[in-house]
Amino acid sequence: MRARELGITLGLGVPGPLNAITDVPGVRVGHSTVRDEVNGKQVRTGVTLIQPRAGHARQQPCFAGCHVLNGNGDATGLEWIREAGLLATPIAITNTHSVGVVRDALVAQERDSLADPAVYWCMPVVMETYDGVLNDIWGQHVGPQHVAEAAANASAGPVAEGAVGGGTGMICHEFKGGIGTSSRQVPVGQGGYTVGALVQANHGKRRELRIDGYPVGRQLAPSPSPFEHQGTPGMGSIVVILATDAPLLPHQCQRLAQRASIGIARTGGGTEDSSGDIFLAFATGNQDLPPADYGRKDLPLSTPLAMLNNDYLSALFSAAAEAVEEAIVNALLAGEDMDSDDGRRVAGLTAELLLPALRASGWSSSQR
Repeated sequence: MRARELGITLGLGVPGPLNAITDVPGVRVGHSTVRDEVNGKQVRTGVTLIQPRAGHARQQPCFAGCHVLNGNGDATGLEWIREAGLLATPIAITNTHSVGVVRDALVAQERDSLADPAVYWCMPVVMETYDGVLNDIWGQHVGPQHVAEAAANASAGPVAEGAVGGGTGMICHEFKGGIGTSSRQVPVGQGGYTVGALVQANHGKRRELRIDGYPVGRQLAPSPSPFEHQGTPGMGSIVVILATDAPLLPHQCQRLAQRASIGIARTGGGTEDSSGDIFLAFATGNQDLPPADYGRKDLPLSTPLAMLNNDYLSALFSAAAEAVEEAIVNALLAGEDMDSDDGRRVAGLTAELLLPALRASGWSSSQR
């Protein structure tokens, strides 16, 4: 169940119809989930792919910006986004040791779509978090076929959450984590835009978990930790993708990406040295950016652009923080019990666990 189905209303904003990143028109999400047993080891991993527009990303690029809260992680393609402010590829999320193969698969897909690959190059965006507690990460079980499957599965409908795609083997606040999503609609008087968030949540300590501002983790902390015999509570990472249909320029996208930090902090995360907290925001509001075919001679000299005035950015910042907060909680609630190879059980955060702990912390659904 998702947070709102349990009466947990996070923030003051209004979600979109799907309460997902796919509420932003044109955005599509696909998963490829890998569950197997190879040479006696559990494989629990996969790929999640976000396509920023309904069309081909190279033909219809959009402005983007990124932010690193803590850099104990990896991502490809972000330097060009920082430099040029353009997102011209899909965004893939996987595990730490599969970044390279996913990036190469996206390059190959791009090559195969081009009439003349000699005139073009691409630097796909691939992000990661570590799933080595529940997955045989050293086996590198993600392959090009999984990237192709995630692309084929991409749709603009509801987004599967929890132990799917890149989030299959992830742990969040010492519960089962993974993929989560949410959205917010900005009031019409402030533009009527949508902000959507998708997280791959693999971070945080149990006793620091907060939901709707309540320190619920203190009630849940006595439960056995999956890190009791190995690792450190809080080890891991979170990556966040923010999308909006507002007409933002690259530096405004970067500012929007920074606000993912607030949503993470509201749930009790963002303070670990061992966490790679990397965020990307893209904006589809400028519809007519020229194709990212570098070296073409027929491109216009300049392109007229729209820009949301800074006075209206605060509503987007608030929407981003709330969407990230709720996406993390949705990822937790979608979790399922999963055992590691050495017998450690990572429990899913069920309603039966969460609601009594919330009430013991002072929360009541009637407050909303």
